[in-house]
Amino acid sequence: MDNNDLLAVEGLRVSAEEKEILRGIDLKIGKGETHVLMGPNGAGKSTLAGALMGDPRLTVTGGAARINGEDLLEMGVHERARAGLYMSFQNPVEVPGISLENFVRTALEQRSGEKVRPWAFHKEVLQVLKTLEMDESYAERDLNYGFSGGEKKKAEIFQLLLLKPSLAILDETDSGLDVDAVRTVSRGIEEFRKNQDASLLVITHNAAILEALHPDAVHILVDGRIVKNGGPELIGEIGRDGFAAYTGEEVHA
Repeated sequence: MDNNDLLAVEGLRVSAEEKEILRGIDLKIGKGETHVLMGPNGAGKSTLAGALMGDPRLTVTGGAARINGEDLLEMGVHERARAGLYMSFQNPVEVPGISLENFVRTALEQRSGEKVRPWAFHKEVLQVLKTLEMDESYAERDLNYGFSGGEKKKAEIFQLLLLKPSLAILDETDSGLDVDAVRTVSRGIEEFRKNQDASLLVITHNAAILEALHPDAVHILVDGRIVKNGGPELIGEIGRDGFAAYTGEEVHA
């Protein structure tokens, strides 16, 4: 593992309900880098994200994964969060009875083991809401309860900017969003990337949200394997031609 690698995945094999989904994934993400993982539906993109976060429904059957040189696969879910991992979910759960602001403050306290000063934290919350052009009342709403799909995705970006993880995994964050929500998500991603030490893995099958991202690397995942590694030019290729060249499907002009 290179000293600049934040995440190093080697030969990772993962199964769900005895069906192998990932068939030997190699992936390295350096500190401060932005990577994009693209692939058709069912390719295994969300499985990779879940395996990195310790989803108990998944079984790692081979390979290795390290974060900052430490064995990621030996960590519990809470230990992975403390190590700096964060993942935004495609369908975040609703949690009535706890406000979005209190949820994030509690998460910060759990990760650091130290109390967070409520007033200072509230000031930071207001700044993040301003950055995302979201109403201040948003932070007092119950976590995802009664939220629209777009509001849930905005809440995920809100958490991202306040938790300040070392590596953020955004799993299909742009799925089903309207133009306004896509703009908010894009703004949040750009704000997160201002932290030069923070890394980002964007998982998607849609090239639209990636237009202004300028990632360091792009990876194409098909049938549980990364079949192509490249630069931002791959985004344009997929946006133009889709994944047919990698799935064996006929390309129509």
